[in-house]
This record gives sequence, structure tokens and C-alpha cells, in this order.
Amino acid sequence: MASLQNQKAKLALVLIFAFLIRLAGISSRPIWYDEAFSILISEQGPSTILAGTLAIDSDSSAAEEHPPAYYFTLWGWMQVFGNSLTAVRLLSIMISLGIILCVYLIASHLLDSPAALSAAFISAILPFQVHYGQEIRMYVLLTFWLCLATLALLKRQWILFSIAAALAQYTHNLAAFYLIPLALTPIFQKDWKTLRSLTLAGFASIIIYSPWLIQLPAQFSKVTHGFWVERPGIEKIFTLILIYIPHLPLPNDWLPLGLLFSTLTITLAAFQTYRTTRDDLSQARIGLWLAYLSFAPPMLLWLVSQKWPVYVERALLPSHAIFCIWLAWAFTKSKLPHQIQILAFALIFASAGIGLYQHVAYKGFPYGAFPQINKSIIGRYQPGDVVIHSSKLSYLPSFYFDRDLPMSYITEPSGSSTDTLSPFTREVLHLSGNENIESATSAAVRVWFIIYQKSMDELTAQGFKTHPQLEYLDQYFKLESVDSWDEVNVYQYQSPP
Repeated sequence: MASLQNQKAKLALVLIFAFLIRLAGISSRPIWYDEAFSILISEQGPSTILAGTLAIDSDSSAAEEHPPAYYFTLWGWMQVFGNSLTAVRLLSIMISLGIILCVYLIASHLLDSPAALSAAFISAILPFQVHYGQEIRMYVLLTFWLCLATLALLKRQWILFSIAAALAQYTHNLAAFYLIPLALTPIFQKDWKTLRSLTLAGFASIIIYSPWLIQLPAQFSKVTHGFWVERPGIEKIFTLILIYIPHLPLPNDWLPLGLLFSTLTITLAAFQTYRTTRDDLSQARIGLWLAYLSFAPPMLLWLVSQKWPVYVERALLPSHAIFCIWLAWAFTKSKLPHQIQILAFALIFASAGIGLYQHVAYKGFPYGAFPQINKSIIGRYQPGDVVIHSSKLSYLPSFYFDRDLPMSYITEPSGSSTDTLSPFTREVLHLSGNENIESATSAAVRVWFIIYQKSMDELTAQGFKTHPQLEYLDQYFKLESVDSWDEVNVYQYQSPP
């Protein structure tokens, strides 16, 4: 009894520590386009959320490519706690703590309490979990449901499995890339009794999910014809290693160190997994299964993306949660010498330190100091001024912070890979867009033009002298000033007499 209480106390300390890490920068860390979109669409309420996710554009694709479960959840949370940056990020933090608890319970079922505590602690500190445990997007909720489905499978709780799997699909369509490898587990284990039960639970899950199945073709059309994701290359193997351990982006000076630490950690875990197959087959089966769930979903997603590019690394967060358990198993249950065990955990802690520092300090693309930029413009705003964003990427975060500041953005060419904000969505969110810089500035006395430095660098790298929108403004307006806010530039132009 005393031992159980001790384990609960240690788990509570891990959860408190994880909570404090995720609180770092909760209000000061900038938001980006996707986070702003989550808040803006969720604010509209259930009926508009449902209409927005069911609407079909003129090209027969869905107006929004994600199912509505996360937006419903965020809306309910905001009804109680408000829509401030701190409040909405707290939702992700609380769900992230639920993931850590699931990691502990899965590891406890497979291993023992000390190993489970190690797994929970690793998931508490690795930056991939911390980053999305703070972000205002659906990936942390997706991970929670899939971890719960994994736990339900292990405990043979089939009703819970059906509900958790269905809710995962209602949260993100890419849930299938984890559920399929998970569902294949009884086949690999030749556990035919479990396979029969799992098959029935799977059918029940599909029935629960069936009301949304009619929307899948339109959402698939949205992803395949108007989505920014590119076909992944073989380099994703190396970026996956970096994402799983220190996370990305990293400064160029830190990349070799991050890659070294990641490679050593994963190589050591893989070697211990292989070594255990010769020494203890029952333990090896556990380690192999954990490694399988850590890397089979990314491989499946990579393979499918060679035909239909949907390789979004943040959708691998559920596999990463299992990866944390695999590391804990490899370094505590595989008869690793004590000195090497210390080295292994030191590599994890060092990698986590690098990644967590970068997580808090990073201010580059796609982030920006949008509250400060808006305040600067408002302090100098005059009648006849026009505030234009080069793209929706800077417009939506600015719009979230200041709804009353008159501003608009230049919309993407219809049907292009960046044309992901549909006319229907723009209408329900009350967003203001212009087809080109000419129409946006036609009646302007002064122009405030906001653009990411990255957008300019990409074009100059292609041989352009400057960004076409800036080229137009330079031709027809007089440049008065340029202010730089980290990666965001604000140009002020005056109309000539």
C-alpha cells in the first residue's frame, strides 16, 4: 500500500513538472496562422463550426479539411474560460497532461511502475510533446484519444476502444494512420481471439464515425487539390529522428549536436531491442511492439504521401507518445549496464534542454509580434490609411488580436496549393481579402504593408529582385519607413501628390 502511494506521489510530481514546463511562455509565445484560425472558427459556435466543416466549395472540395471535434471542444472551453491566449492554451496543456497519464498507464500495464514513471517523465520533457501540448490545434487531442484507444486495446476494454477510436477520427482524419498499425497487432501476435473482438470493436467505431464518412471525399479533394503539403523525400527519416528527440527547428549551430544526440539515443535503444530478442523473448516482444507503433505509422504516412501528400509531422504525435515508452523500456528493462543507462538518460535530458530552450526562444517564421505590430500601427493610424497583409499567414494572427483595426490581405490564386482559406470560411469569420495589391491600395492615402521576411527571401532566391507586391508599391507610392519585428517587416508608404 505504501509503495502504491509512493508511486502515485511520484506520478503527481511528474505531472506537476510537466505542467510547469508547458506554462513557460504560455502568454508571451507568439501564435501563428493555424492557432488563430482555431480560435476564430471555434468562437463562432457549434452551428457555424458544423456549417464550416460541412460546406462545399465550387470545386467540390470541403471548405475546411479537418473534422469538427477539436473546434467543438475549444468552443466549450472558451465558454467557461474565455478566449485569451492563456486560456485557450491551457486547454492544450490539460489534454497534454492526460496524454502523460495515458503513457504512464500503458507503460504500467506492459512494464512496471518505475519504468512507467520513466516513460511519463520522458513524455513530460521531450520538446515534441511540449510544443504541441501548448499549441492551439487538434493534434494534442488526437494523441489523447489514440493513446486511450491503445490502453483500451491492451486492457481488452472494447467499448472504450470503439469510442476513443471514433473520437480520434472525428478529431483528425490522419488518425487512421495510427489506428491501422494498431489494429494489425493481433495478427502479428497471432492472437485470433483478440482479433475477433478487435474487429467487432472496429466495426462499432466505424458505425459511430459513419455520419462523417459522407464528408470524407470532399475533405480528401481539399487535401489533394489545394493543400500546401509536399511529397516527402528520404530526408524525412533524418528529420523524424530530430523531431522525436530535440524537435525542430534548431539553430544551424545546434543541428549537428541535436542529430548526434538523437542518433546515439535511437541507435542505443534499437541495439537494446535487438539484444533482448536473444536474451529474453517475452521482454523483446514488448520492445518490438513499442518500436513498431513508434515507427510504423510514420512509414505508412510516408508511403501514402508518395501518391497523395499528407505527410504532416505533427500528426505523428501519437506515435511519439509510444516512442517515449519504448525509450523507457529500452533503458530500464533491457539489462542495460548502469553507466550506459545514465548516459542514455543524459542524452535525452541534453536533447530536451536544447529543444525546450529553442521552443521558448524561437520567434521566427511563422510567428510574429502581432500585438506589438498592431499597437504600433494604431498609434500612427490616420484617415485614408490602408493596412494590407501580404498573405493570410500574418493577417489572421493580427486579426485575432485586433478585430477593430481595418485591415485586409492579398488572397491566394484560386486553386493553388496555398488556397486553403475558402470563400465560405472567409465570410463566416468576417475576413477581408483582396485579389491583388492594386485593388487593395486603389484609394489609399497611406499604405501599411506587412510581410514575412521569409516570403521575400524565397522569391529573391528564385532570382526576383524583390517581392512583386513591394515592386508595385515602390512604383506607385513613396516609401516612408520600414520597421522590422523579428521575421515580420512593416512598410509604410505615402501616396504621391
